[in-house]
Amino acid sequence: MSIAFISHHDCALHDMGAHHPESPARLSAIQDQLLSSGLEFAMRNYEAPLATVEQLYRVHDKDYVDDIFQRAPKDYGQIWLDPDTSMMADSLNAALRAAGAVTLGVDLVMSGDEQAAFCNVRPPGHHAERARTMGFCIFNNVAVGAAYARHKYGVNKLAILDFDVHHGNGTEDIFHDEPSVMFCSTFQHPFYPHTGADVISEHIVNAPLAAGARGAAFKEAINSHWLPKLHEFQPELILISAGFDAHVEDDMASLCLTEQDYKWVTTEIKSIADTYARGRIVSSLEGGYALSALGRSVVAHLDALLG
Repeated sequence: MSIAFISHHDCALHDMGAHHPESPARLSAIQDQLLSSGLEFAMRNYEAPLATVEQLYRVHDKDYVDDIFQRAPKDYGQIWLDPDTSMMADSLNAALRAAGAVTLGVDLVMSGDEQAAFCNVRPPGHHAERARTMGFCIFNNVAVGAAYARHKYGVNKLAILDFDVHHGNGTEDIFHDEPSVMFCSTFQHPFYPHTGADVISEHIVNAPLAAGARGAAFKEAINSHWLPKLHEFQPELILISAGFDAHVEDDMASLCLTEQDYKWVTTEIKSIADTYARGRIVSSLEGGYALSALGRSVVAHLDALLG
């Protein structure tokens, strides 16, 4: 078995400054660990396409998308979209490639060409709401892919699973009123973006974790909250917002997960996919800022996807 590994050089050109944690080095750290682990040879490489405006309009307000296109620097300079998120000349294409990668992943798994895909892309996306940038995110990559799967392939029941240390507020905002999309999220709470803990919904499954939580608490949250709902829902396709900033070595937050925890949760997700979704999984990179831990965690994630 192989995994589709979707990326593009454009994603490494988006640069928000020398001291910004969401840096191009994140992608090369993953590539380096793949090479040293030997898993690179189990990947089939694909170039991410540019997402189209029509694909973006399905999950973002038209005025919001048009404003991003109009404000994006054309040559030099940098603009700040919010206190954490900026754009320079290469940022728009990077964001379009990041969203486009997930649509390609959907095509590959829905056609049967691949069973699983990993999108090694940036900027991340899960904080981007329908009409607001936030937390390093411009377009909501997994949301674009989810809407694409529903539109092109008629997927009736789709699950988005998010184990980033931050709540996926953007994804929840976009699909809050869409019961055919189940959104499951574990996240540190209270913590940025200070959302999710009080939401009660049949298709929104939030499992907040206290600062300092380790693998046992993480597994309990998955076993008690995610898995029963997923078995009940029986998704036809699973998308993963794969953030690795809950790692104990990542000082972005205060959870204490390890590579083995990421391997465990991916194995559980794969079991759900094998049972209900013909094994179809598209995973897309979100957070993870301690470079060595990020690379090792992605390797563990991909190893579990390979089974």
